[in-house]
Order: sequence, then C-alpha cells, then structure tokens
Amino acid sequence: MAELIFEVTGMHCSSCGLLVDDAVEDVPGVTSSTTDVRAGRTTVEVDSAGIDPSAIHDAITSTGYTARRLTD
Repeated sequence: MAELIFEVTGMHCSSCGLLVDDAVEDVPGVTSSTTDVRAGRTTVEVDSAGIDPSAIHDAITSTGYTARRLTD
C-alpha cells in the first residue's frame, strides 16, 4: 500500500469533501480517500505504488476543485 496526499483548494463544506472522495475512490487502484476540508488535503490510499497520480489529480479536478500533489 502507498499513500498519496493532495492539496485541494476551493472546498467549503463537508459535502465538498465527500464529492472529492467519491470521485477519487472511483479511480482503479484506489482503496480509500479521506478529505479534510479545513486543512484542504486529500489523503489517498492506493493498492500499489504503480498507480498514475495524474488519474487521481484528474478525478479531483473533475469535481471542480484545484489539486496539487504534495507527496512524491
């Protein structure tokens, strides 16, 4: 398992975080997503380090928010 962390901007409430988590959890290889709206962070657990982080980035931005990966 690997963990990826993204900074997510533009969220205002817990529903925003749930929307992001739902979109991220639809990405193949993602086992879980937890978004802290107040911190502006989404932590993503993936089942392998071989997952393409841009797929997660794209899932977040598809919900209307801006994302930037914080981990390598």
